[in-house]
Amino acid sequence: MKALISVSNKEGVADFARELERLGWHIIATGGTMQFLINAGIKVINISDVTGFPEICDGRVKTLHPNVHGGLLARRDNENHLQALRENHIECIDLVCVNLYPFEQTIIKEGVSIDEAIENIDIGGPSMLRSAAKNCRDVTVVCDPTDYATVLAELNTHGNTTVETRFSLSAKAFSHTAEYDMCIAAYMRKEASLPEKLFLACDRVQTLRYGENPHQSATFFRQKQPVSYSLAFAKQLQGKELSYNNIQDANAALSMVREFDDPFCVAVKHMNPCGAAVGHNGIEAWQKAYNADTVSIFGGIVATNCIVDEAMAQLMKPVFLELVIAPDFTPEALNVFASKKNLRLITVNMNKSNEHPIHYVSVTGGILAQQLDMENVTLTPEMAVTKRLPSAGELNDMQFGMRIVKHVKSNAIVVIKNGVTVGIGAGQMNRIQSVTMALMQAHNSGETSQLTIASDAFFPFSDCVDLAATMGVTAIVQPGGSVRDADSVNSADAAGITMLFSGIRHFKH
Repeated sequence: MKALISVSNKEGVADFARELERLGWHIIATGGTMQFLINAGIKVINISDVTGFPEICDGRVKTLHPNVHGGLLARRDNENHLQALRENHIECIDLVCVNLYPFEQTIIKEGVSIDEAIENIDIGGPSMLRSAAKNCRDVTVVCDPTDYATVLAELNTHGNTTVETRFSLSAKAFSHTAEYDMCIAAYMRKEASLPEKLFLACDRVQTLRYGENPHQSATFFRQKQPVSYSLAFAKQLQGKELSYNNIQDANAALSMVREFDDPFCVAVKHMNPCGAAVGHNGIEAWQKAYNADTVSIFGGIVATNCIVDEAMAQLMKPVFLELVIAPDFTPEALNVFASKKNLRLITVNMNKSNEHPIHYVSVTGGILAQQLDMENVTLTPEMAVTKRLPSAGELNDMQFGMRIVKHVKSNAIVVIKNGVTVGIGAGQMNRIQSVTMALMQAHNSGETSQLTIASDAFFPFSDCVDLAATMGVTAIVQPGGSVRDADSVNSADAAGITMLFSGIRHFKH
């Protein structure tokens, strides 16, 4: 029995080869793998002795030879195949252990050149994996070091791997080469500015208990490369397994946390904020966010850009929450939460970067892809379209409101006072209804004056401004752009409201 070993990731391969040798297998190896195994005291056959041809072109050509692929692809139950091997002095290869040049790890390095990336495209490795995988009836193919133990256990027990295992390993090898080729294609197409195809390579994080509802199955996948503010690359410290809806809500919360450098806290229900606030520290931000809507936060998700300490944890503990997300928790905070066994505590990388993630949305039979909405306009008094300019406090609330309203389902209205959301109107079919909901919530909480409104899109009529004028609003920020903008501006002027046009729409469907 012969095994061909050629690996870039040499983790565990010496022990694997040594056990194969003990079981009577002959080991064939290439280049660096051969030297590595020899140094480990393992007897190795040079691949050139199998092919009768030296490695050439700096190792680019070494295994692309009939003596290799004939030995892999020949069916052992086909006499014509076996006769062809005998006539051409080719011996069967019964096991292939191959993993590929680290292309993906190469292209994420800072300043990597196209030439360096291309040199790390493996050609012979995928070819061997595919040949062995195609002939899985007879050949064992191993591309993942975690499978070494399974293969050795079966060889020790049965003298060979089982048909079922060989088929499973074959599927794994084809997946490996497909993913590898997809990564290369995506990189090359990006460098060549060919955008008409989309390649997505994702790994399963977990199979979820169910989807949005108990009768729907669901799975959580993540992309290959880690990104900041991502639940897919988060660490869960305690609590129940995340649900589909937890993940959706947490993603919405993290999108809002990304907006702020100052201490910030947000509570989310059904992917909309129910309370959001900035503060001088995490405790103040939490207290303000909680007090913004003490009813809706029940069973909600909380995210903050502050490390949760013992004092902050003590304030959160009495509130029924599904999930708390933070850059970290102190040991004392973890002790406070320890008695709430079902409460999920998650740490997330919140390091700012210049990345502009792509947001994908599935539709029946297709995928929508767009750049994540990370646009923020710095508001200034000169952007006022009304006679009255905003005060410093109003300007701060306008800026805060625009960073929140972009994450509220359209039609979206956020009412703010002193850096806190006091009313939110989300997902209504007309804008006046969203304004009504948001202002009624503010009034119900006792906030009836010196209110600021942020709108995700323009006001199509002056009715929204007219209503705002009767309910304590003194400042409005909206994108502008309606053919009836003048009506809204005139109404604001008549009521003494200051209004800014940001010029940026933030629809969120």
